[in-house]
Amino acid sequence: MAAASFSATSDDGATVTATAPLRVFFIPFFASGHMIPMVDLACLFAARPGVEPTLVLTPANAALVRSTLDRSAAAGRSVRLLLFPFPSVGLPAGVENIATAPASETWRVYKAVELAQSAHDELIRLHRPDAVVADIPYWWATSIAADLGIPRITFHAVGCFPQLVMNNLFRIRSELAINNGSSSPTPIVTVPGLPGRSISIPRAELPNFLKAPDSMTAAWDRMKQAQLTCHGVVVNTFSGLEGEYCEEYRQVDARRAWFVGPVALAANAGIERGGGETGEATGKECLRWLDEREEGSVVFVCFGSWCFFTDEQLQELAAGLEASGRPFLWALRAAEDNEWMEEGWEERLKGRGLVARGWVPQVAILGHRAVGAFLTHCGWNSVLEAAAAGVPMLTWPLVFEQFINERLVVEVIGAGRRVWEGPRAEAEAEKTVVPREAIASVVTRFMEAGGGREETAKKATELAATARAAVEEGGSSRCDLENLIAELVVARRGL
Repeated sequence: MAAASFSATSDDGATVTATAPLRVFFIPFFASGHMIPMVDLACLFAARPGVEPTLVLTPANAALVRSTLDRSAAAGRSVRLLLFPFPSVGLPAGVENIATAPASETWRVYKAVELAQSAHDELIRLHRPDAVVADIPYWWATSIAADLGIPRITFHAVGCFPQLVMNNLFRIRSELAINNGSSSPTPIVTVPGLPGRSISIPRAELPNFLKAPDSMTAAWDRMKQAQLTCHGVVVNTFSGLEGEYCEEYRQVDARRAWFVGPVALAANAGIERGGGETGEATGKECLRWLDEREEGSVVFVCFGSWCFFTDEQLQELAAGLEASGRPFLWALRAAEDNEWMEEGWEERLKGRGLVARGWVPQVAILGHRAVGAFLTHCGWNSVLEAAAAGVPMLTWPLVFEQFINERLVVEVIGAGRRVWEGPRAEAEAEKTVVPREAIASVVTRFMEAGGGREETAKKATELAATARAAVEEGGSSRCDLENLIAELVVARRGL
């Protein structure tokens, strides 16, 4: 990339001009839900003159985003790739992501995160970028950057609300644990120290690391210390979605914070985003099918790239969607086999229902006129993308912070409704099978006139307008992005 002039304004109002590219490394976690928004962020950096972003990825993960990078380069926003080998942890060749690892083997991906430290250290010291944007699990990036005298920015793929909830509950985790044979803690936990309305969550729905020591519990303090001592934090969110929580977050969880989302909307993410060539072909099939459906008639069903269902739950979900009588597009993980499926089920529903296997272009699907509701696991990317598209949500959280995200969607914002009001749990062994009758009932009622969808759809539409405004010229997210880049220019060595 040729040297380009780039001007930035420092805190004291002085204009600083750089003549060499601002070189920024982006290092995402080995999960599509983290990697894809960080790729979007790198593409946004590339759109600024005089900025040279580089993604640090393993080969199989790079293959998933290469088409996105090709599209960005064709638009004049080049993002470089720097590859390092995926650590040897006993996974088959080419399995380098939580989305492609079997459920029983995901612990190996987390082991690979620990082993990536030496590769990150070597690459950062060898190439000496001007700044590093590293995902939250890579706590060591803060000390490496400090040694080199460059800023480390912590990247968060989840929003401020779930981060604040987990932070505050982590401080009282001794009250959530069962210790020394004592009786079970209070089944309903009220989150302390939050701004705004009171939030209560059943203990069973909380992430496991808050209830019993595990690898996340052990790493939490190191990650938080690295976050609080690094240059600042960039979060894929926007103030119109969780404004009071963003303000609280700035005060308690970061030296500096920039809210730059929704990055998919700002980056104008398309059908090729994050799925490779196979995913792009599947995406085109989905969009052709949607083109033939009536406006607002389809329920889009997707539970993310690494959530797992038992065969029994898959059968109940399939039967419930059939019994609802509503058109649906169901994205199934590629790893799901067909042994659970009733013989002839897909053929019987041909025309009303489409099952797409593997990655699908969620942003493009949610933005299609035919989609009227999103049945979702409440992963943060899904919440953000539904908000940006103005699509109301039917919520079915499964793991980690998803039950917390659901509180924001349903209780705080009012842009969704729970699928199941019965007992739920984060731990696999404690989960209850949601029956087909409940699924059919909530989908049918939600999609019919007077079933409650109008109110949530109105709120979702308002959120979409707020999201668009945030990423446009003068919007809060656009300004935060420009301020972040300007700060990195000012902080560059020698300026």
